[in-house]
Amino acid sequence: MVTPLWIGCGAGFSGDRLDAPLPVVRTLARREGRRVLILETLAERTLALAQLARRENPQAGYEPLLEPLLRPVLELCLRERIAIVSNFGAANPQGAARHILRLARELRLRVPRVAVVRGDDLLAREDAEAVIGQAGLARPAALVSANVYLGGEAIADALLDGADIVVTGRVADPSLVSGPALAHFGWSADDWDRLGPAIMAGHLLECGSQVTGGYFADPGFKDVPGLWNLGFPVAEILSDGHCIIGKAEETGGVVDRRTVTEQLLYEVHDPSAYLTPDVTADISAATVTELGGDRVALNGVRGHRRPDTLKVSAFYEGGWLGEAEISYGGPRAEARARLAADVIRHRMGEGLRVDLIGVQSLLADDGGRLMSGLPDSGARDVRLRVAGKFAEREAADTLAREVNALYCCGPAGGGGVRSAVRRRLETRSAYIDRALVSASHEVLA
Repeated sequence: MVTPLWIGCGAGFSGDRLDAPLPVVRTLARREGRRVLILETLAERTLALAQLARRENPQAGYEPLLEPLLRPVLELCLRERIAIVSNFGAANPQGAARHILRLARELRLRVPRVAVVRGDDLLAREDAEAVIGQAGLARPAALVSANVYLGGEAIADALLDGADIVVTGRVADPSLVSGPALAHFGWSADDWDRLGPAIMAGHLLECGSQVTGGYFADPGFKDVPGLWNLGFPVAEILSDGHCIIGKAEETGGVVDRRTVTEQLLYEVHDPSAYLTPDVTADISAATVTELGGDRVALNGVRGHRRPDTLKVSAFYEGGWLGEAEISYGGPRAEARARLAADVIRHRMGEGLRVDLIGVQSLLADDGGRLMSGLPDSGARDVRLRVAGKFAEREAADTLAREVNALYCCGPAGGGGVRSAVRRRLETRSAYIDRALVSASHEVLA
């Protein structure tokens, strides 16, 4: 009989809580069989920013919080043979692997076998211009990054090669789970019936605490106990690919039919055809069943043949973003904030985004048309935000100075100015024939 596979998620994005992985690892250590900790830290923009960081420092470009994420759990993972699989390699997986080896030496642990998955970075290829052209993207010189979403096969190969830790760059988020499942259960890469459910198990785990009540919480409507001590998810993956979702022991949060259903549908464009590099998943007949004790079973997921193409996420340099804020309070505060916005528009020109935080800041469009048609609500506590995109940094700096000048140039009573200028990135998605992409792994120790 094949034993279940236990996978816990300790991070759902770059910047997630640093104390989250330890309760997950302690929970995994109490389980029998193969255990894996996944850390999902790589959004699309995160990878582009990592590429920019590596331009400035060739030793950088991986998850900046790598060490504080791993330091509390590395010894326990190595002692208990809990594998670590993560995309925290970002733009420099080799650099991340070397950092892990240095950390293990510093902590006087056994030397881990660290594998690096390669093949996602199109700009690193000798034939970069040709393959990027095949995807319909601009010439490599215009790109900050162009990375293919890999599947779980190279992760599986690395684990079968004895890796304690697998470091990847751009892989599809749920492939952090399909890879260990392929390795543990010995499925073939075209076992769609099992890969479909497994990829949805990965989909439930990939965003961390979203499935345990974090993104779900809405007081008085969807209450979540112990949100301050929110537990991250732990899944039992069964031999048919389906899963039972729970959470780390002795933590807050909740796992029930509602939290799992919300995460199951999160970012799914077509429930009958959720496209991933590993499989096309079909959740149109899925069932979500509460088992009690913060445990929920997912069943009824089917899988179909994977797409013939792979997605490429590309980023270009997009000039500069300038933004600045100033507050107005008391009688006629909103009217003064609106007048301040008019002053900035007259001095900087149209095309600026204006938000009145506390009145209208989520739905206003960059042209300000929605704001102009919205009557003064009489708000007495308003923060004005003005932002614009510019080809040159000098213009972005000018916006910041103009808002700062409102202190004395009026209208009355403005204060608490904050401003920021930073590079903009523009993104484009494309598709490439999967036959043009070759994923592999390299073991560093």
